[in-house]
Amino acid sequence: MEADTRSAAYPSPALTSPRPSPEGPPIEATSADRMPEDSGFRIRFMDPEDVPFVVAEYLRYFPDGFFARLGPRFLAAYTRTYLTGPDARAYVVEMGRQPAGFLIGGIDPAAHRRHVLRDHGGGLLLRALGSLCLRPRLAWQFVCTRLVRYGRRLIPNRTARQAPAAGPVGVTAVLDYVVVAEHARCRGIGARLIARFVKDATDAGCARVTLVTAADGGAGPYYERHGWLRHEEMSTPEGRRLLTYDFPLNEGPTSEHN
Repeated sequence: MEADTRSAAYPSPALTSPRPSPEGPPIEATSADRMPEDSGFRIRFMDPEDVPFVVAEYLRYFPDGFFARLGPRFLAAYTRTYLTGPDARAYVVEMGRQPAGFLIGGIDPAAHRRHVLRDHGGGLLLRALGSLCLRPRLAWQFVCTRLVRYGRRLIPNRTARQAPAAGPVGVTAVLDYVVVAEHARCRGIGARLIARFVKDATDAGCARVTLVTAADGGAGPYYERHGWLRHEEMSTPEGRRLLTYDFPLNEGPTSEHN
């Protein structure tokens, strides 16, 4: 959930988070964990059929994010990149066989970024250009705040994506977005989604998980209560203040907590 950034070891957002993959929003904290046990929901991997729900919830809670302003078609295409890469994780939580929340993140963000550029870059670029042509004010904002930054990221990666994958061991996983629908909150769902992602990152050998939240009115207190460590303050190109949080991981695999 980003307002315009992401969570993770990069400078962009998540439970309203950082990282420099194409770009993404931070994650808004859910109000979630007052009831630690709840057998009324289950967490599973996201399917293509879940994308309309994910996009609708994203637009509901993060309408001002840059990717949101590119429109639902671009956002749907970008969300699907998390379903096709081995270095990303995307989960949906179900209540009564209906989706009630989701989490998206990268176990190896650099490898996932290479996957996005290699397998989806052309389609995403065309959708983004089409959206910008229809939104001249957004196009001007992109030129002023993101064009050079994106160019610096993407041009070096044209050769980097040819390099053999080193694997996620020791890298920082990025928690990009987590959303729990309003009707499903206060059941511990947010905490369980995060625990699932932390477990997968730990089992993959990651050194830590990182995310970003708004500095003003964000989810910082929520994360601090759950053991996350405040790392640094950063700003979006539009000047929005964000805080990054890290969660150090223990070595070795963990047991399933879900």
